[in-house]
Amino acid sequence: QVQLVESGGGLVQPGGSLRLSCAPSTNIFSISAMGWYRQAPGKQRDLVATISRSGSTNYADSVKGRFTISRDNAKNTVYLSMNSLKPEDTAVYYCKTSTTFGGYYWGQGTQVTVSS
Repeated sequence: QVQLVESGGGLVQPGGSLRLSCAPSTNIFSISAMGWYRQAPGKQRDLVATISRSGSTNYADSVKGRFTISRDNAKNTVYLSMNSLKPEDTAVYYCKTSTTFGGYYWGQGTQVTVSS
């Protein structure tokens, strides 16, 4: 069974930076879009950023100019570089990988806490 393994979360002060990574435990064929979502306590899971296989990106307005999504197709890995972090960025961050066959996989989530 495929699992997406996330890493890089943690506690950071406002204005700080973190870099999240997400890679599958086994090879996934025909990956199309990859993305990051986040869910704060008591709120729904929201899109943060997505990236197509060709590298086209899409960001939530709240993170534009601060977060950068990237991917390594050879490693089936997606990254999220987060700069100028704010307390409102605190959430569990989930990666999602979609396939050309219409399927998708979710990561288990990694906690990001922005606090002084």
